Amino acid sequence: MNIELLRALCETPGVPGREDRVRALISREIKGLFDEVETDAMGSLICRRAPTKTPKGDVQRVMLACHMDEIGFLVSHIDADGFIYIDPVGGFDQRNLFSRRVKVCTAAGDYPGVMNPGGRPVHIATPEDRKKIPEISEFVVDTGLGKATHQKIKIGDYVVMDEPLVEMGDKIVSKALDNRIACWLGIEVIRKLVADKSTHECEIWVAFTSQEEVGLRGARTSAYRIKPHIGFGIDVTLACDTPGVPKQDTVTVQGAGFGLHVKDSSFIADIGLIEEVEALAMRKNIPCQRTILRAGGQDGAAAQQAAAGARAIGIVVGTRYIHTVTEMIAKSDLIAARDILAAWLAEN
Repeated sequence: MNIELLRALCETPGVPGREDRVRALISREIKGLFDEVETDAMGSLICRRAPTKTPKGDVQRVMLACHMDEIGFLVSHIDADGFIYIDPVGGFDQRNLFSRRVKVCTAAGDYPGVMNPGGRPVHIATPEDRKKIPEISEFVVDTGLGKATHQKIKIGDYVVMDEPLVEMGDKIVSKALDNRIACWLGIEVIRKLVADKSTHECEIWVAFTSQEEVGLRGARTSAYRIKPHIGFGIDVTLACDTPGVPKQDTVTVQGAGFGLHVKDSSFIADIGLIEEVEALAMRKNIPCQRTILRAGGQDGAAAQQAAAGARAIGIVVGTRYIHTVTEMIAKSDLIAARDILAAWLAEN
């Protein structure tokens, strides 16, 4: 599998509304794979691949929605001493934000920084201080630039976690696997079709969407542009196969295959598609597992609800420790997701 592509995708910064670097990387990678490529007003990259064999009936438009953004922050205030205050774009658990290396991204260049909450450090903290979980508004970023911060960084510049992708046995750990694995799949699925000389009757639209983490915004506009008959929301989901989580809350088990996403709080998948994809996976010996997520949403909902509506399903990869810098996937689950998407497209 193409680990270096996944590494480049995960380590390229891009928060909601600031996906331009990720979009540029994807644009370079997809040259020759699509018949049409456009960037819409929301910043989503919309890619069309025409049918490669004569359709038996009406051409079906199939949309693969793969969001580009990662959770992060925008600079909201810089105090007189150069300490940066931040506003979140995406959902964070502030228990995971202590003592983090970050990168402040500006038009002129990037600056390393560290993120910590304001207040007394442990050596002089009171017992009450030690029990408190600070609000995100209490965290500050220190770039070491002091008062010069005002000349280099502006309100609205963005901040991402600064951690590399690492391989750990048969696992991959990185920031931003949510949802750069979908961007990887959007590229690698088409590459597999080309490499396998697979033909398809459907019109394939891969939408690398913007601003999913703040409300599926780019997917909504992309889906209205495409008006798909069938939509695939490509994303991560929880893998809570870890200590301290009841079995009924596991959602997915790593190494058990890609996830067939049945339901979350944003949409209910088309049961016919669930059964069709599941049967295909069994026939092709591709491991899969059904998943339901109690809360949360994904771009499949936008595809389902656009214009006159579409049949929709989620194809997901179980991920441990989501929305942290230690997001973890099993390589075999990612490969299974690629293989089922390529197999389904080759039969439609």
